[in-house]
Amino acid sequence: MRCSGPALLAALLLCFSSASLADTPRVAIIIDDLGYHLANGKRAIELPGAVTFSFLPGAPRARVLAEQAYGNGKEILLHLPLQAYADEGRSEPSEIGIDMSRERLISVFNEALESVPHATGINSHRGSLMTRHPGHMQWLMEEIVDHEHLFFIDSYTHHESVALQIAHETGVDAAKRDVFLDPDRSPETVAREFERMKVLAKQRGQVVAIGHPYPATLELLERELPLLAEQGFELVKVSELVK
Repeated sequence: MRCSGPALLAALLLCFSSASLADTPRVAIIIDDLGYHLANGKRAIELPGAVTFSFLPGAPRARVLAEQAYGNGKEILLHLPLQAYADEGRSEPSEIGIDMSRERLISVFNEALESVPHATGINSHRGSLMTRHPGHMQWLMEEIVDHEHLFFIDSYTHHESVALQIAHETGVDAAKRDVFLDPDRSPETVAREFERMKVLAKQRGQVVAIGHPYPATLELLERELPLLAEQGFELVKVSELVK
């Protein structure tokens, strides 16, 4: 059947619109480490647009803030603590370590997941040691894949991480962090990394950035997020970049 007149024009406009959207660099921004500081947490979850929020299990305000973020239409992640290379005496609630049995790992994971309501994905907290151990990462990914709605984001705290590779081999929808917006808390660093995020998005078509509820980070995002669309970027939930 041939299209002509208005039908042809509509088809051409739809085609042009779809092509333009496909060419638009997509940016996903995750705010990590939520659940301890109420004021900064509330400020974070009021950020405009499709920002994703990740909550630490066992944090005293994680549940209430996650409920508020969900009520605001935001995507929720479990910020799952994984053992770091240098613990320096630090311990994290619900941390998964390389000395755990498979049964213990599964139990801790499910307790952590239960503590963060509405979580649709997991991203790693710390993990510079754990994410380099294929056996334990395999157990974790097999548990994640058993929860059919979950995906995984490797926060990529060590360049030898095997988490993304094992996630893909196990059939888990996954991606990794490309940019840390605030490796330190200075406004200059946050502004520099935000610009680097945009450059990478143009080069690669999509980018995953992670920030934290620091005053400098929140101030920049409050100012800059409303400008992304007119600058030619699409801010999306991180789940849209793992499918």
